[in-house]
Amino acid sequence: MKRIVNCAITGGIHCPTMSPYLPATPNDIAQHAIDAANAGATTVHIHARNESDGSPSSKLEDFQTIIDKIRANNKEVIICVTTGGGLGMSLEERTQVIPHLRPELASMNCGTINWGLFPLADKIKEWKYDWEKDYYTRTKSGIFKNTFEEMEGVLEIFRNNNVLPEFECYDVGHLYNLKFMKDAGHVTGKIYLQFVLGINGALGATPYDLITMKETADRLFGVDGYEWSAFGAGRAEYPICTQALFLGGHVRVGMEDNLYLSKGVKAKSNAEMVEKMVRIMREFDYEPMTPAEGRAVLEIK
Repeated sequence: MKRIVNCAITGGIHCPTMSPYLPATPNDIAQHAIDAANAGATTVHIHARNESDGSPSSKLEDFQTIIDKIRANNKEVIICVTTGGGLGMSLEERTQVIPHLRPELASMNCGTINWGLFPLADKIKEWKYDWEKDYYTRTKSGIFKNTFEEMEGVLEIFRNNNVLPEFECYDVGHLYNLKFMKDAGHVTGKIYLQFVLGINGALGATPYDLITMKETADRLFGVDGYEWSAFGAGRAEYPICTQALFLGGHVRVGMEDNLYLSKGVKAKSNAEMVEKMVRIMREFDYEPMTPAEGRAVLEIK
């Protein structure tokens, strides 16, 4: 039995103060992605960071640097580019990378949620960079906005550039949003869902929440009508991934979602996190898919 292993390399949630190992420059992000692919990742999920201070970046040149370095070292791994970006980025900033790079796969967010990272600001007393504390405190009054009009526009960009969406679903309502968009004709091709569990402002990351998402997707799209992956933020990462295997799903690990390899032990690389997931898989007779096998399953053209 084989499953896609997706590695989310750096994201837009964690900051350099939280871990000295977080890849926070374009070259570091690319190297982590290369190493994750060599460790068994089928796909790598890419956000960009600013060279100067490790803050989330939407600059095309930063994405280009990352993608060019990955491709120079690994021509096979599936690259999934974010359209979620970082907190406070406009939709235009988040999506401009799609027509510029035309990746095979890109994330597509299926609804609006609160995104409450503000409790993290109270746990850290000394910050490495000036931008970090404010980045978290302002989430108390902010939202991650993805309206129907915006989703329709993003899907049009995807279609025009032959990019397969990885539909990011943070809550049950997002599955219903996607069903509406599909019935309205805005979604064509293979449906590939990513269940994002454990964000403060959306669905939790318990076995019950994963079952709820899976059963809802089955009713809306048919048991054989979609592919799916799941992860839990923070310490729920590996438990949710392991449960997803047993339910027929793919898995996602990486420093975007969790900075710890085990309790009290920070991951030193994304490759370590992939290696741990592969070990867990093999304990239950699962194997990671190769990129070629992943493309076949997702029907990437």
